[in-house]
Amino acid sequence: MFYFDPHIHMTARTTNDYEAMAAAGIRAVIEPAFWLGQPRTSIGTFEDYFKSLTGWERFRASQFGIQHFCTLGLNSKEANNKELSDQVMEILPHFLFKEGVVGIGEIGFDEMTDLEEHYFKLQLEMAKEHDLFVQIHTPHRDKKNGTIESIRLVKEAGLDPTKVIIDHNNEETLPYTLESGCWAGHTIYPDTKMDAPRMVKLLQEYGLERMIVNSSADWGKSDPLSVPKTANLMREADFSEEQIQKVMWENPIDCFAVSGQFTRESLEVDVHYDQSELFQGNSVLRGQVAEAK
Repeated sequence: MFYFDPHIHMTARTTNDYEAMAAAGIRAVIEPAFWLGQPRTSIGTFEDYFKSLTGWERFRASQFGIQHFCTLGLNSKEANNKELSDQVMEILPHFLFKEGVVGIGEIGFDEMTDLEEHYFKLQLEMAKEHDLFVQIHTPHRDKKNGTIESIRLVKEAGLDPTKVIIDHNNEETLPYTLESGCWAGHTIYPDTKMDAPRMVKLLQEYGLERMIVNSSADWGKSDPLSVPKTANLMREADFSEEQIQKVMWENPIDCFAVSGQFTRESLEVDVHYDQSELFQGNSVLRGQVAEAK
């Protein structure tokens, strides 16, 4: 069985993680642009980060047989720096149409400030103008109101809800997200947001339609194997292989394929790679013997 992790921050992960993910059956990932743990202080750091997501990281994933895509945007936590945010909004359109970019994201609310809402609206307008998919981050605090406000802004922008995913849902927010017509993302974390047993219960209660599972694994305490581990728990709960494949493979494909960046057929083709290949003079090897597949 193939797995698709549609929200994972591989820039913060190691090649060992890529090896483990590939061995577990993960064939494709989407990496949203996000906060790096401390504030960026100049526009050049954003530009280099966007170039890395569309360049080096895409190559690095391919060296383990995994297809890498990304969403790009101004994240909510850094939207409170107005001077820098204005500069990000100027360069963002230059990256949104590069190969591998499936939409704008992750954007939304953090502390739900006026500046966060301002840049959230601007990016929704940009998505509407260019018919782009949108990946929305819901806040860690006051998640219910953050979700309700995000849905309101999506509706005001006139976006097609089938081209929007509202992520990091929990039991409290899921009914609002499903009622909106948007895709419902769920992040499986070790201790916060959503865990695998709760996710299985939500699938039993609400069904499989528009339900997305991801790891959002990053530089903090997180697990890049959350998707296949949740699938195993679904098996224990007597979900069929067809049902598991729908949630863990078909749903993320149906969700993001509207970008035109991939099809199910293109993802199910075996990726052949040679780890001795270089990207701007660099390989994933550090003196090891090259593996080809």
